[in-house]
Amino acid sequence: MKKNVIAIKIHNASGEVLIAACDEKLLGKTFEDDELQLQVHKDFYDGFRTDEKELLDHLRNSTSANLVGEIVIKCVIKAGLISDDCIIRIQGIPHAQIYRMT
Repeated sequence: MKKNVIAIKIHNASGEVLIAACDEKLLGKTFEDDELQLQVHKDFYDGFRTDEKELLDHLRNSTSANLVGEIVIKCVIKAGLISDDCIIRIQGIPHAQIYRMT
């Protein structure tokens, strides 16, 4: 059985590189809490499958990231790219965004 499978899609536009990554099992699902809604659209997040090491390699070369799911968020926290206070939870699902300022 596959473990820690991450779906990732790399979006390139006007010199910017956005990484959209989520736990594979969350693809196509919608989560809601009070006023917040998180839609994990396949067209935005689903490009290819990867592991934590490759995710971090892509994030280091990106200008921004949209991250969803326990596996993805734990990986990024462990790597020191975000801290716990950068995370919001929508219906219990962790979500964070990263922006690199140059």
